[in-house]
Amino acid sequence: MSVLSRLLPGDLIRVGAAGLRTRPLRVVLSALGIAIGIAAMVCVVGIASSSREGLNRQLAALGTNLLRVAPGQTISGEQAHLPADSVAMIGRIPPVTSATATAALTDVHVYRNDHIPPIETGNLRVYAARTNLLDTVGAQVASGVFLNDATARYPAVVLGASAAARLGLTVASPDTRVWLGGQWFTVIGVLHPVPLAPELDFAALVGWPEAVAHLQFDGYPTTVYTRVRDDAVLAVQAVLAATANPEHPNEVRVSRPSDALSAKQAADTTLTALLLGLGAVALLVGGVGVANTMVISVLERRPEIGLRRCLGATRGHIRIQFLAESLLLSALGGLGGALLGIAVTTGYAAYQDWPAVVPLWATAGGVAATLIIGGCAGVYPAWRAARLSPTEALTAP
Repeated sequence: MSVLSRLLPGDLIRVGAAGLRTRPLRVVLSALGIAIGIAAMVCVVGIASSSREGLNRQLAALGTNLLRVAPGQTISGEQAHLPADSVAMIGRIPPVTSATATAALTDVHVYRNDHIPPIETGNLRVYAARTNLLDTVGAQVASGVFLNDATARYPAVVLGASAAARLGLTVASPDTRVWLGGQWFTVIGVLHPVPLAPELDFAALVGWPEAVAHLQFDGYPTTVYTRVRDDAVLAVQAVLAATANPEHPNEVRVSRPSDALSAKQAADTTLTALLLGLGAVALLVGGVGVANTMVISVLERRPEIGLRRCLGATRGHIRIQFLAESLLLSALGGLGGALLGIAVTTGYAAYQDWPAVVPLWATAGGVAATLIIGGCAGVYPAWRAARLSPTEALTAP
């Protein structure tokens, strides 16, 4: 009575692993192709998710309830202006919690000293600013203090982060001065970057009364920043133009600065899709490497295949053995790539000061994709090995 030979799961794993151990360098190179593809995909998804989470936390801290009002154009195409009392009128809207303004002083420039040629402005702007600007736009002082009711009446200036860097000033002090509007101004503060009002990063901010008294400021605001209750953002946005300029609401532009950050995130999402495609191509290349390794393995191990057939192994056993080797090789590359992708994502997120987020579906999906590719890559070599007859395999050179 003949006994049907069986290949137990434990035996299958040992046989498949033994086939890989005999060619370590080739296995490592093939697994590396798979690992690079998976690592690329995990990194793209992880970095995009970390960036998105960092943005969400930033918006949660800064608030998405900041609205910006600015003058548009008249019907004849000329530059309009906001009424001088527009800030006060906006502040009377019940859901508005804070309203402030800046005004661009287009004919006034700031320089490191009075020896700089007037044409070399460094693309820096000078603004008249209300004293409550800091809290309304969510800005923070990096050095010194911001304008208050006392300093706003004297030649004192607060520099944005980029403006301070271009002027070679990083620390505010009573002895630090800049040449502004034909006179010396004391630098009393330097700001951190302001994400929701990036124009302030390149600005020199002077007090509203000082600008009126000595810098020929006409009193018309050019930007009104408005904080509102979270539940009333859209309602207030709809009435801001008519409130700021009741006679000509069509000459007022209302925007939401946080929308710019959301648009940036949308652009990043498009780039993520492109990088995912590149990762998929790398994964496909890795799959071709696995298939190549397994085909060569069949050619090199024909005597082994013939011997196993003579000892009772069926075609099914041979087929599943080589398929198992392909799956193990792909799993090795997939797990290595997933770990590499997580490590790179964590490191980059830490460098960017983001929370590290690697979605579970990306890691699990990447490993599953490698198994599918490994299975597909091993089908032909496994079928070819199973088709070899024992006599043909044993007599192969």
